[in-house]
Amino acid sequence: MSSAERYFDLVARRILAAHPAPDLRGITILLPNYHAAQPLSQALMRIAQRPALLLPEMVTLNEWAQSVPLDMPVAADSQRSALLYQQLRKSKWFERADLWSMTQELLKLFDELTHSLHELPGDAESFAAVVQQAYQARQNATLQLEARLVFELWHAMQSGADLDRARAYQQQLAKLAQQADRPLYVLRASQWEALEQRFLDEYEQRAVVKVFDLREMEIQSGAPLFFAATSLEQEARAAAMQVRLWLQAGKRDIAIVAQDRVVARRMRALLERAEVLVADETGWTFATLSVSTALDRWLTALQTDFYHHDLLDLLKSPYIFADMAAGERKSAVYQLEQLLRKQGVVAGLEKFSTLVEHEAALHQPMARLRQAAALLEQGRKKPLAEWIEALRESLEVLGISSGLQQDDAGLQLLGALENWQQELAADEGRYRFAEWRRWLAQQLDTETFRDSSIDSPVRFTHLAAARWRAFDAVLLLGCDADHLPGASDGGRWFNDAVRSSLNLHTRGTHAVRQHDDLRALLALNDSVLVTWQRDQNGEARLLSPFFQMLRDEHERAHGNDLSERELHAYLAAEEIHHATLPRSGQPAPSVATEAVPAGVSISGYNSLVACPYQFYARHILRLNELDEVPEAIEKRDYGERVHEILQRFHERYPQVSGHDTAEMDTALRMISQEVFADLLAQDFAARAWLARWYKSLPGYLDWQAENEAKGWRYAEAESKFDWQLEGVRLRGRIDRLDVRADEKLVLDYKTQSEQLLRNKLKEPGEDVQLACYAYAHEAADAAFVSIENGKVRLVEPKDDVPLLAQLNAERLVNVMARVHGGAGLPANGIDQACMHCEIRGVCRKGEWISGYGIQDAGFSSPLTLEGEGR
Repeated sequence: MSSAERYFDLVARRILAAHPAPDLRGITILLPNYHAAQPLSQALMRIAQRPALLLPEMVTLNEWAQSVPLDMPVAADSQRSALLYQQLRKSKWFERADLWSMTQELLKLFDELTHSLHELPGDAESFAAVVQQAYQARQNATLQLEARLVFELWHAMQSGADLDRARAYQQQLAKLAQQADRPLYVLRASQWEALEQRFLDEYEQRAVVKVFDLREMEIQSGAPLFFAATSLEQEARAAAMQVRLWLQAGKRDIAIVAQDRVVARRMRALLERAEVLVADETGWTFATLSVSTALDRWLTALQTDFYHHDLLDLLKSPYIFADMAAGERKSAVYQLEQLLRKQGVVAGLEKFSTLVEHEAALHQPMARLRQAAALLEQGRKKPLAEWIEALRESLEVLGISSGLQQDDAGLQLLGALENWQQELAADEGRYRFAEWRRWLAQQLDTETFRDSSIDSPVRFTHLAAARWRAFDAVLLLGCDADHLPGASDGGRWFNDAVRSSLNLHTRGTHAVRQHDDLRALLALNDSVLVTWQRDQNGEARLLSPFFQMLRDEHERAHGNDLSERELHAYLAAEEIHHATLPRSGQPAPSVATEAVPAGVSISGYNSLVACPYQFYARHILRLNELDEVPEAIEKRDYGERVHEILQRFHERYPQVSGHDTAEMDTALRMISQEVFADLLAQDFAARAWLARWYKSLPGYLDWQAENEAKGWRYAEAESKFDWQLEGVRLRGRIDRLDVRADEKLVLDYKTQSEQLLRNKLKEPGEDVQLACYAYAHEAADAAFVSIENGKVRLVEPKDDVPLLAQLNAERLVNVMARVHGGAGLPANGIDQACMHCEIRGVCRKGEWISGYGIQDAGFSSPLTLEGEGR
């Protein structure tokens, strides 16, 4: 017989001793939850030993109270919140505070103050008298400022006759106690609230009350086992492994009581990977769900004037334009993203509308965005109900409502919005858009969604929901001292000192209740595993004091510290199994002949040399990163402007010799102003970049004069080339070509330091740019022109340029021939090439190099040729 059966049998014997079978309909049993009804019924049948039994009424106290009718409607929490917010806003006591969160916390304190009254008033008149009595008693008491504020506000809020939930519950319990006419049996695991205890006291004045408190029922129960993990990942893996082992052993009711939600999420992911679904009794607040993210993205886009990142986030939501065909919607979103990135529009719905004038497929989506935005005009204050109505209408226009209706959480969210609008219809307060949005965020953070669609033998639950419940096995997750005892729901504005002076529950009383709930859970369940992380980021962590005391006592009594040992062996075996599985390893895809590009750009060739797989992803699969919408000038923009300035300057002045230096400086500055004009108009920071360029003008003119003194003359700039090699075309564009008689010098401007450019040229063939430029123009010389920090320097390769050019051309021909022949394109880039590579997430280098501690043995690339510097 299990521990739980022994407890329930004891309860059944005492009930049947006072009320002989078979008819028990004359008594009521108060349960902590309805899960206790079945085992108690089974125990009554088992002890009565009758073929049939008329069972008693079994009910939770809250459900029983809700069955009592009230004389007037109950004010919704949303109504109370709005009323209190307006009072706080008028008072200006907390001008810099988040008044909505303070309002929420105050309402909880008000409810607790109402429940802490020393009497149980059954109507509005008697409630007012009790409140006044409590107020008078407090008038002469010494209270700190925060406590006095809470008490005064509570007293003011209770002055009306309207019922709130706390007062309604109080009146319903009072009426139940007044109507007591049958014996009442109570199952309890921890201390009740003062209000509920007063109900029992008053009920007992009229009828028999018998409490079965697990804290007072001494029955020997099993001790839990403990698993001390060395990391979050190990704790999650151990927990998932234990659940799977329990399922294999035939256990069909497994509870996971999670103290650490982060570990719980990881464990859940591991179980789902093993095709084990987990039901969730605790639920998730709407603020954490994707359905609320759709609302947040929409309102964020509105508030930021459709900043392009926010607009794209909104359009990529699976809920928007859900009434359009999926292919049509995705195509429109992709088309708009390409357009705005190409045109560089940062924000502004009207600007985006102008942008899509010639894109017919985007007209309807953009028109719907404008229509929806007009509904939520931010320029004036509105009542909360009007804001909600406008939001709901905008969701209809955007097709988000259609998307939400296809999701259980979405349906509940739409229902909540409708309820809030109805509840707040009479509220006359007016709120700015930002105030209303903070209110909505708070509402979503307090509303809970529970997914009832999952039917699983494994479930998440919490301590309070586990009172008087028996499971086949229990997993207590994340039981370190930081998480257990957990923080009470005391809030951020009013601390334990305030609560204590108001005679309300503090962190200490919360910890006592948690301890009692834990003891009750252990008493009723024989198979329990407790997990915790003994190390986190190199720092030692302590086990929860609740369990440390239990563990110490057991070790002193039995010489056993209750450590779980078999689980470590299972985890080690799993690691060995994964290590011996065949792994995909280093990717080295080959390319069908028809897919091999006919031409290669200079940047493509550089990519091929840096990492063949990078070339494959960028230039064959075309997985290049999308262009960012420019919001501020970057180094690349600066470099492009410098190139354009020098091109214009030398087209006007092919030679600086023979001209006055001051004249050249003035001309160069005027051209610079023209080239930077658009940037200066849109970004103040452009002045800093222009000043940086001005610093280099004297150095550039000096270098140009020296270059001309050596006989070199400017010939052309920004010249494109497209050379046909054997089996492949090489294309590109040079910055500048100088000539000296029959000699040619290819120059490439770089706004980088001299040393950085010398490092590029350190290994022959590692950077192909200069060599390819020289080959394309049959130049005997090539060099970088470093323009940085007011210095201008020529950086030349140390190797013979014509030979280097020839070898680079031959290498490209050979490599592309091998690609045509089916050679693989391996991901063999060095760390420096991988550091900023956008393809790293595709090749997944981190996995095949060190997965499960196995180092990649290496793979010699078929493209690794002499001279590549590998």
